[in-house]
Amino acid sequence: MFLAKDDKADAWGGPAFYTIGQASFGFQAGGDASEVVLVALTERGVTAMLGNSAKLGANASVAAGPVGAGAEASTASISVDIIAYSRAKGLYAGVSLDGAVVATRDALNHAYYGKEVTPIDILITRTVTNPQAAGLIDAVAKVARGK
Repeated sequence: MFLAKDDKADAWGGPAFYTIGQASFGFQAGGDASEVVLVALTERGVTAMLGNSAKLGANASVAAGPVGAGAEASTASISVDIIAYSRAKGLYAGVSLDGAVVATRDALNHAYYGKEVTPIDILITRTVTNPQAAGLIDAVAKVARGK
């Protein structure tokens, strides 16, 4: 899911539904399930997410957010558009992760809003809303305020 805040109106829009796919090459075995939160820090990061698909690392630079208890990733010396926070379960052994792509889930967006919509309709122009999102938006706004 992707939510966006309009600082001028101090209001949140969304959610827009997305999926993440990835490909890697080399010797690897295993499987895992992950939950990922992407935080767009720049307008370039938001713009990359508004298309039908975004190639993380190509359309927008990505850094890993805090990992585990007490461990942090520092982004002070590099320009980052999106920070990724993830939690994974499973067993995996392999060489590398390359080519992560984020794509819109048009069918889920249609089902949630009851009509054909784009991420721009949901997050920028806010021509559609769903009252069921109120609890999620309140929780995200509270976290964003640091409360």
